[in-house]
Amino acid sequence: MRIQLPFNGGTWYADLSQFFDLSLPLVSGGVGPNCFYAPDFHAEPLVAGNFVGSIAAGAPVNFFNVFLNPHGNGTHTECMGHISDKGYTVYDALKTTHCMARLLSVWPVLLENGDQVVTRESLAPLMEGPSPEALLLRTLPNDPTKRTRRYSGSNPPYMVSSAMECVVEAGVRHLLIDLPSVDRESDGGALEAHKIFWDYPSEARLDCTITEMIYVPDVLEDGWYLLNLQVAPFSLDAAPSRPVAYRLIQGD
Repeated sequence: MRIQLPFNGGTWYADLSQFFDLSLPLVSGGVGPNCFYAPDFHAEPLVAGNFVGSIAAGAPVNFFNVFLNPHGNGTHTECMGHISDKGYTVYDALKTTHCMARLLSVWPVLLENGDQVVTRESLAPLMEGPSPEALLLRTLPNDPTKRTRRYSGSNPPYMVSSAMECVVEAGVRHLLIDLPSVDRESDGGALEAHKIFWDYPSEARLDCTITEMIYVPDVLEDGWYLLNLQVAPFSLDAAPSRPVAYRLIQGD
């Protein structure tokens, strides 16, 4: 199916049969990205009396319990409720499922203390052209081991405050990044980038979301895409998610 979209004074087209899944699937048994020392994603058949919910164990159906921590296991989307005590949920925060997204690839900068950070300077292209409702941020090098990386204790790259200020100034309402967090792994609870993005403590950006641990394949070039952000309907501050991108082609 081919759809037509008005954008930036022109007409763009997207083929909905050709999509790119930016999420990282979780496989029970410790396969999949993990961070912040969270327990691994785990699925096991329900046991109730003589019933074991597994066809392999003789049951007529598979009937599994699932254990996960959305923030620590795989691709997830979070809302203001991540840093607020007011009970905001990602289910209520996500007001739109389709939007125009810009993919931008950046090289983290090495600081004297050994940290690698995304800087405001690397995000300068955001201030040029139309404002993207969503930003897909791909860090370089785009190592495929991101699909299964164990991040805990590794101090992965993160965004400095001025970089997040640039994201907000550019009008981005949905930030998607291939790192486990926009903030430093251990920052004493400062969470500066999260707070800047959600304008905390004024909490003025309740319909804005951050999606972490995506993976953008190299086949996708920097530029504009139609984004479909699918989030599991959990009444929590974060939930597993499946962002899907469609290439956009500008018409006449």
